Order: sequence, then structure tokens, then C-alpha cells
Amino acid sequence: MITRLLQSELTLALAETPAVALLGPRQVGKTTLAWAVSQTGNAIYLDLESEGDRAKLAQPELYFGDHRDKLVVLDEIHRSPGLFPILRGMIDRNRREGRTGGRYLLLGSASLDLLKQSGESLAGRIAYLELTPLNILETGPEANDTLWLQGGFPESFLASHAASSRWRQNFIRTYLERDIPQFGPRIAAETLRRFWVMLAHHHGGLLNAAQFARNLGVDGKTATAYLDLLNDLFLVRRLQPWHANLGKRLVKSPKVYVRDSGLVHTLLGIRDKETLLSHPVVGASWEGFVLENLISCAPRDCQPFFYRSSGGAEIDLLLHWPDGRLWAIEIKRSLTPKVERGFHAACTDLTPQRRFVVYPGTERFRIGDGIEAMPLYDLARDIAGEHVG
Repeated sequence: MITRLLQSELTLALAETPAVALLGPRQVGKTTLAWAVSQTGNAIYLDLESEGDRAKLAQPELYFGDHRDKLVVLDEIHRSPGLFPILRGMIDRNRREGRTGGRYLLLGSASLDLLKQSGESLAGRIAYLELTPLNILETGPEANDTLWLQGGFPESFLASHAASSRWRQNFIRTYLERDIPQFGPRIAAETLRRFWVMLAHHHGGLLNAAQFARNLGVDGKTATAYLDLLNDLFLVRRLQPWHANLGKRLVKSPKVYVRDSGLVHTLLGIRDKETLLSHPVVGASWEGFVLENLISCAPRDCQPFFYRSSGGAEIDLLLHWPDGRLWAIEIKRSLTPKVERGFHAACTDLTPQRRFVVYPGTERFRIGDGIEAMPLYDLARDIAGEHVG
């Protein structure tokens, strides 16, 4: 089993917080990680998609009371939103009795915005952690091409090439026909598939909801609602632009990425590396892959942005650290990366403390004053080390 970087943080959160919500898309490994953490202590697991397990909670106060000395893992918590007020009462009761450690681990496939009841009922009693698909620090640098082509969902990454392709096709079909309708208004599966494919073609581009709406034949508000839903299900990222009072005209629209590179390739019908390398999306695919890996390795309080001005200054990924430092990252799919004038102009505007170019090679080297070219794995490790430090 691949050890997840989040495991130690999850263990610590369970020791310090009465409840922890572990969130992430379906099949990302939440249940496996929950089992790994719960094996160290006394725990019980309930799958709320199972009628048998839901039946055990017919009288939830009695059930939780009978298992007060155990860690209770509740999978697919969105299936039983009525449990949140009851959990609040149990947590408060445990606190009065001096039980302050984690008693409840909630697993969910949607963001806090779609689990509003948890935010309202468990405020001050719950910590939220996001489990992303596998990143390069978890798989190792030797798996770089497989991770890029097949994506980071564990079953897809670990499967043979043909089996991985089938797995991703089934994943998309299941989300469209079964999972997405659980969280949002009823949307025709074919309409949402077309929208998802549009996003894959537009991967890494500026959000233009009006254009998406015209292509789909819906109004702008509906297209935005579709995007919000995919964002809240951890399937799409809206990377926000950096805004600062620099006296310059800055781009204000977010950039949109399909978060898993394997899903990008499946949505576009890309089945192998040779097809990918000759496809127009190859540069954007590599950029999104690098970006997601680096964000996955960064601490939760490190905020990602991009920077673009009307004058052509641009930074692909700008990391804003809690102490105010900025790291500027340019992403190139070339073994001889060159920094363009727009990156230099952006660095003049922002004066970041560190400047990097990520490229698909294996060595680190300087390519300019204060600019270092390095492989993805090395920069991911530096970011994770900064987290530890």
C-alpha cells in the first residue's frame, strides 16, 4: 500500500479534535487511509451507503453512546445529514466527561460548501482535511510518466495501461449517472459530460462562463452552477488570480483545470503517451499536472494563485506562504527550458523570494539570476520540506 502524506496530519487531527472530516473525490483512497489510521486503536466503521449500516443508526444516540470509547468512522456522511446535530450533542457530552480526543472520523466526497450542515452544527468541534489523488512524493519520481498519463486515483495509477483506461471511463460514467445527481439539481448526464469535455479542451484557460453557456445552450447562471458543482466535488480547480495594489491592470478571471490529469486524457480520448505528446493539449496537461502536484504537497495555509497583467507579465503558479513570502513557478515542457520576458516582468512586479522553472528533466541548474530549473519531484520535495520547517 502506498503511504499517504496526509496520514500523519490526520492522526494528529484525530488526537486534537473531537471530529475530523476527511474529504475528497470518490475512489481517492479515503476509506483506505481511514483504515490505516484506525488500525492503531479501537475503531468501528460504518458505510452509510449500506442499508445494513444505516439500520444500525436507527437510534443514533444509543448507538454512539454504546461506542463512546471507540473511534467511529462514518463513510459517505452526506447520505445521512441528519446525523450532524446528533454528533454535536455527543461531542459536547464527551467534552463534559473529559473526553477531548477524536471520536468521529467523517468521510465525504464533497466540499464544505456542499456539507453546510456540518459547518453549522459542528463549528468549533471539527477539523477538515482534503485527500487529493496520489502525488509524485507518494509514488516516487520514477513513476512520473505513469502518474501524468494515468492520473493519481490509486486504482487507475496502479492498474495496467488498458485497465487504467477502462477504470477512468467507468469512473466518469458513474459520476455522471449516479454520484453528481446526489449533490445537485438533476442534470442530464450527456449535458454534463459535454461540459466536462469542454473544460478538458479549455484546460488551464481563463474562465469564460458566457462562452461555456453558449456552447451548451444554457444561460450563464446555469453554466456557473455546473462549474461550482464540479469544483465542490474536487473534480475541477478554479485557480484564482493574484490581486495586489500594484497600479497595473491585472487579469481578474480565474483559470480552470480538470484536477486529475488522467481524467483530462480520458475526456479527450487520449489513450497513450504517444497520442498525448502529439495532442494540442499536451502543454496544458503538463502544466495542470505539475500545478496539482505542487499544490498537493504544500501546507493548507499556503495559498496558490497565478499572476497575469494586461501588459503580458505572467507567472503560472504563485505560492503565497503564511509569512507573506512569494514563490514564483514557471512550468515548461522542454528539456532546455527558457524563461520568457513575461516571467521576468512579473517577478519585477512582485519581487518573489524564490523563482523556479519546473521542467521534465532530471537535474537542477541555474538558468538566470535567482532562477533555478528543477524536476517536479525536487520542487515538490522542497515545498514539503518548507511545510515541515
